[in-house]
Amino acid sequence: MRPWRESDAAALVRRINDPDIAAFLDRVPHPYTHDDAREWFELAGAAWQDGTMATFAIEVEGIEGAAGGIGIHFFTGLDEGTAEIGYWVAAEARGRGAASAATRLAAEWAFEALPGLTRLQLRADVENVASNRVAEKAGFTREGVLRSQRHNARLGRRTDFVMWSLLREEL
Repeated sequence: MRPWRESDAAALVRRINDPDIAAFLDRVPHPYTHDDAREWFELAGAAWQDGTMATFAIEVEGIEGAAGGIGIHFFTGLDEGTAEIGYWVAAEARGRGAASAATRLAAEWAFEALPGLTRLQLRADVENVASNRVAEKAGFTREGVLRSQRHNARLGRRTDFVMWSLLREEL
């Protein structure tokens, strides 16, 4: 894991346009363009500055450029002490343990960087078997299913999410 760089734009555009990523990350523009990447870098930088989110590029040995991304959104108000993690990996990086390793590393970083963080949660579409496996391999506990939580226009259906969590004392 490392901070995003503007030089990641070409790899980001090429890899995030994968149909599997577009289907499950329906809030990410599709098709994804270089302008979208520039906007993302600006948004991610601003979120780092205001403390609402931390994002990282995922590097995988033997793959040039960013092979995925991972981010942690920090909640405020009544949900303070809780954060949510999300990730994606390029097709050529799947099945190599990169997402699980990055998720565990990001979780460790978050709990170390934020002493007040007690809960890290993760949601994955029930039909996204690989993403649910990542959560399990990274040490998260399956809590249940959030039924019909929201509509995914790209999949043309209401989405059920598996809710996973990792507590500070479980590291």
